[in-house]
Amino acid sequence: MTSPATPRATRAALAVSATFAVSAAFAAPGAIAQTTAIDSVIVTASRTPQLASEVIADTLTISAQDIANAGVGSLTELLQRQRGLEVTRNGGPGTNASVLLRGASANQSIVLVDGVRIGSVSGGAANWSAIPLSAIDHIEIVYGPLSTLYGADAIGGVIQLFTKKGKGAPAVTAFVGAGSDATYEADAAISGGTDRVSYSLSVGKELSEGFSATRAPSSSYNPDDDGYHRKSAAGQVSVQLAPGHEVGGVFLYSDTTADYDSGAFDAYSTQVQSNFAAYSRNRITPKWTMFLQAAQSRDKSGSFYAPGPFGGSQIDSKQTTFTWQNDIRIGSDNLQLLAEHRKEEADGTTTELNKERTTKSYAATYSLKRGAHLVNIGVRNDDSSQYHSRTTGSLGYGYRVSDALRVEASFGTSYRAPTFNELYYSGYGNENNRPEKGRNAEIGAHYNDGTTELGAVYYHNKLTDLLVNTTPCPFPSDEKNDYTWGCAYNVNKGLLEGLTLNARRQFGAFSVAADIDFQDPRDETTGKRLQRRAKRHANVIVEYVNGPLTGGVEWHLSSARFDDAANRNTLPGYGTVNLYATYRFARDWSALIRWNNVADKAYELARYYQTGGSTAFAGVRYGFK
Repeated sequence: MTSPATPRATRAALAVSATFAVSAAFAAPGAIAQTTAIDSVIVTASRTPQLASEVIADTLTISAQDIANAGVGSLTELLQRQRGLEVTRNGGPGTNASVLLRGASANQSIVLVDGVRIGSVSGGAANWSAIPLSAIDHIEIVYGPLSTLYGADAIGGVIQLFTKKGKGAPAVTAFVGAGSDATYEADAAISGGTDRVSYSLSVGKELSEGFSATRAPSSSYNPDDDGYHRKSAAGQVSVQLAPGHEVGGVFLYSDTTADYDSGAFDAYSTQVQSNFAAYSRNRITPKWTMFLQAAQSRDKSGSFYAPGPFGGSQIDSKQTTFTWQNDIRIGSDNLQLLAEHRKEEADGTTTELNKERTTKSYAATYSLKRGAHLVNIGVRNDDSSQYHSRTTGSLGYGYRVSDALRVEASFGTSYRAPTFNELYYSGYGNENNRPEKGRNAEIGAHYNDGTTELGAVYYHNKLTDLLVNTTPCPFPSDEKNDYTWGCAYNVNKGLLEGLTLNARRQFGAFSVAADIDFQDPRDETTGKRLQRRAKRHANVIVEYVNGPLTGGVEWHLSSARFDDAANRNTLPGYGTVNLYATYRFARDWSALIRWNNVADKAYELARYYQTGGSTAFAGVRYGFK
């Protein structure tokens, strides 16, 4: 990675040269490989199904088979092993976690579940510890700003989780497993469908005694184990009223209680995540499809850290969204027109956060194909009752050099709305805080011939009015606010800059996949690196498949990070090795085993917060769909 002192034009030129040097090298394997790449379908990148080969944005899909083979116990464990993603967590799987996309903070990316936006209105980020992995069918990750499509907060990208959908004859699946730290998991699902009706329903339960979330000399240290338990349910139903006319609904519910350390007291948190949506998809004419959706998500979080009526707090966040989307085919092109209304509400024991705001949005995008050329252009206006009007735009261009090789370039603007905490929380927020704004430019190249897959993307995301939290606070304390412990405020500028490289190759029964991120996310006002971001992180996975047996080894690496905005407290770099295997021992039966952190590496994702040592987990699955 070039140093911050390197002139910007030089850094960009070096990145362009590196990207297209890699692109030129891509052509070599194509002369050998004869396998035709399977063109998957991506939804999140354009809000409508689109062939992956026609998506200009950088995307990643984690399939149902990938999730089943991995055998991981939580979403954050799964996401931590993907390119462009970093995870921070305050203890074990049930505790508070954040997912950082391309160096962006947790509240600078959007998380969707079946098209429904989730996340806390007060904190701004999704509650990852409350989302059950057992309910998820597959995951799509779109990197880069998507405010033109999704509005506020899509600076780093969008992660969309899709729950299981039914089709075909009725089928039952079930899983039961157990592992280290007295961890137990069980889930079951039923699904199916006909030409007219599709349905699915899944339920799950998890519990673990865990390990001590903190270590000495943390002031919160308590040597007791900090476990968790979670119960969850998810479902979908859709009905074809007539050819081209579908109505349906989806829901997800999860209730988690997790212990955490707060000195001598037995502290615990509660997290209830619930969301549902009802929709109608209608083909008005052969060229015009209309989509209507009413959705609501609720994030109810509580912390109980001392005996008595004043030893805890709770806040209930609610987001209600109405969407009207129209996709109009014009030859091989697509015009999308969107109108959306979103209401955010908070209600809790911290009364100054009991606020609400509404946003009315209108957007238009146009995607065209002309031979080997792909172009996408979009514009959106969000009119908020709190921070007024914001307009964002995007322009992307892609060129198919061959069936396997594509190069692309894009530019897009984005913004993040201040959270209710950053605006109203006593002693922390300030009502004059402004939305963050982003201007991202990137170039990339992708090669996939079905046997060899290679990718390189350079991005330069310039942020203004970046919201940070530091001590001392630049605002003077007054009767209303005591800013002794810091506050949230806008700084002049920040930068999320990086280069992502990834490769995958099939060698008979073996496949090898690797990725590495070189990034420099920093507060340009102070020159300091942003908190808990590594300059380099990488993954290597070697997998072996032979009939009913699948086995693999994962190697995850991260360089050092800083735990504070002043860059005084260092979190050392680390590397962990994991082993996993699945074996189908009968037609509908399979077993899995996973051994995490084989070398029992001690490392921290947040200062004074521990991570699991060497742990094992095994389970049996009936059916797979």
